[in-house]
Amino acid sequence: MRSILFAFLIISYAQTKAQLSGLHIKKATGHIVLDGKMTEPDWQEADVAGHFKQMFPFDSSYAIAQTDVRMTYDDRFIYIFAIMYNNDSVRKYVTPSLRRDFRGPANDGISIVLDTYKDRTNGFMFGVNPFGVQREGLISNGGNNPDDLNLSWDNKWFSEARILPDRWVCEIAIPFKTIRFKEKLASWNINFYRIDSHHGAEQSTWSPIPRVYSPPTLAFNRELIWDKPLDHPGGNISLIPYMAGHNLDDFQNKLPTDRAPSIGGDAKIGIGPAMNLDLTVNPDFSQVEVDQQVTNLSRFEIFYPEKRQFFLENADLFGSFGYSNSRPFFSRRIGVTRDPSTGQNIQNKIYAGARLSGKIDNNWRIGLMSMQAAEEKTINLPSINYTVAAVQRKIFTRSNIGLMMINKQAFQDSSSKDFKLMPNRYNRLVAVDFNLGTKDNRWNGKAFYHHSFNEYKKDSAFSSTASITYSKPKILFDVLFQAVGANFNPEVGYVPRTRFNRFAPDFFYSWYPKSRIINNHGPGTDIDIIGNDIYGITDADYNLWYTVNFQNTATFFMRIRQDYGLAFFPFDPAFPAADSLAKKLPYKSHYYWNSVILNFQSNARKKFFFSFQSRLGQYYNGHRVNIDGNFSYRLQPHAVISVDYSINHISLPSAYNSSNLLLISPKFDFTFSRKLFWTTYIQYNNQINNVNINSRLQWRFRPVSDLFIVYTDNYFAEANSHGDFFYVGQPKLRALVVKLTYWLNL
Repeated sequence: MRSILFAFLIISYAQTKAQLSGLHIKKATGHIVLDGKMTEPDWQEADVAGHFKQMFPFDSSYAIAQTDVRMTYDDRFIYIFAIMYNNDSVRKYVTPSLRRDFRGPANDGISIVLDTYKDRTNGFMFGVNPFGVQREGLISNGGNNPDDLNLSWDNKWFSEARILPDRWVCEIAIPFKTIRFKEKLASWNINFYRIDSHHGAEQSTWSPIPRVYSPPTLAFNRELIWDKPLDHPGGNISLIPYMAGHNLDDFQNKLPTDRAPSIGGDAKIGIGPAMNLDLTVNPDFSQVEVDQQVTNLSRFEIFYPEKRQFFLENADLFGSFGYSNSRPFFSRRIGVTRDPSTGQNIQNKIYAGARLSGKIDNNWRIGLMSMQAAEEKTINLPSINYTVAAVQRKIFTRSNIGLMMINKQAFQDSSSKDFKLMPNRYNRLVAVDFNLGTKDNRWNGKAFYHHSFNEYKKDSAFSSTASITYSKPKILFDVLFQAVGANFNPEVGYVPRTRFNRFAPDFFYSWYPKSRIINNHGPGTDIDIIGNDIYGITDADYNLWYTVNFQNTATFFMRIRQDYGLAFFPFDPAFPAADSLAKKLPYKSHYYWNSVILNFQSNARKKFFFSFQSRLGQYYNGHRVNIDGNFSYRLQPHAVISVDYSINHISLPSAYNSSNLLLISPKFDFTFSRKLFWTTYIQYNNQINNVNINSRLQWRFRPVSDLFIVYTDNYFAEANSHGDFFYVGQPKLRALVVKLTYWLNL
């Protein structure tokens, strides 16, 4: 009996060790046909990545719906063949639509995570769902948070998917030229993760990941071991020219109709397998999806994410410096400016630009960018040159230290191409950042010091931060210290406020019960205190909260909050849509107010999905009732009809303003096929007195080659004399754009 038990333990240990080892990949001996059929002999001889472990709803058992993945390669492509078993007869799979770059726990799909540098910091993600819809993204900062996966990145690769009675399969071909990797490296790091909508939105991964982390997390990847080190993939040049015609009417400024056609394009040039040079001439971003507006009650500028392709590859090398409220570089400062007549961001013409970024070796990354933007006479903006240089050095297992330098320089007479330096109009910045990430991913943190320079040579022009986060399945703790000087001025960055010190600790504890209904739940508390050397404490909030995550992907959150605010300038907390002579909160007055915040999101796998957040209680010297939310109905797989809304009723004493702020945004998203998409987005926002209509038709006639037809319109949104709530007034700005882009590999 003992000998049998001993033998069983030996076998179990050997199996476990084999399951946790890497995946060997060897070169194909024959031609691989991308047809979703595993008929080639190379697939039969390939290693199998199986025995997937659950990540959600539990992380202590093997997946109910198992997956097998095989890999091979040739001189041009990496091939992946994945079999997703469903343990059932034919059943329906979930997808929001046929639009590229699906996201969230509501989608069936398989994703491949590649860490081609083995730095556990940056990587690539490629995914396919049962309907053959693709998604690809860039992973930065270790992939610890959902925001570390950028699905706006677009590139050329191929896949085929098939639905079979007891499984679905996909076959993928990723060109070596699509990704960046270190030459002569004997192995990469890799993981696969799958979402299965049938078994309680089960998430499973080949290399086990604790459920407290995000699936793309790179810290837990296993090795992909090549049969021989990879050579240089050869010349890698892509040209992406475009032609565009438009009809632009600016009613607000009463300008003549603009019908001038435009032509330009981008080029991507591989400088070795791990470095890329991006070039652009007269770029046009009219096809980029319009920003989703929000109601702003913060007194400070709202941050909007970058979506333009030229800025996305290695974007973290430039954009990860700093913290969420103190960024030395924000790429949307380049080529985008604000039209004060509509409140909308508009394109600021760029003459040309160059951007070199990537890996020198496994420890060093560099980035260098220079762009020249045109002047905008209507808003008195001169021509600006933006130059940014960044270098990053990996230290320890997952940590790095980086240096960035930024120069913003103004020029005269850009319209005649006779650029004349304006030596006294510049803004410069130097930034040093340290990013901490331990091997087991439990400790993550950041520390930085930034200093800005301009022609006034002011002191106190700095920003500094130190933060640390500890996380494991039941406990999360983080603490943040910040100090921003009064004269810190990163004009190419994002800093909504200056002259403050900040202290913000946060603690959360979670229980994981054995329940078919609740996945985890627990209490938390956080404090955020902001002050400066003149007024002492200026802002603070103290919070107790409780969160419940359900097995069906629904979530519930409740927060009890006390705020403190000091009016260090005369301030109208009602944020009315129009200027008013009503009384403002007096200078140096201070207020405490209490409120309750409730948040609920329904089961994302259902065709009808909704979410809402409500904030009720006091507000400065009055009261506020707020409801934000979304309704969405999925006509699978061809359409999603949704409505976003934000309603704020602010009631203040009679001498002050009271206001009703409304933002409502219906959206119609039709995907006729995997190549033809039509989206119409309407946004009514009485806070900025604007109605925006944006309708975009996209035909992807070849991989990464598109025809866009985009219509946009802006109107005033003030109420008429009859008090009609949804009154649409005079037009402000109207445009129709037709744009053709083509991706050409040389």
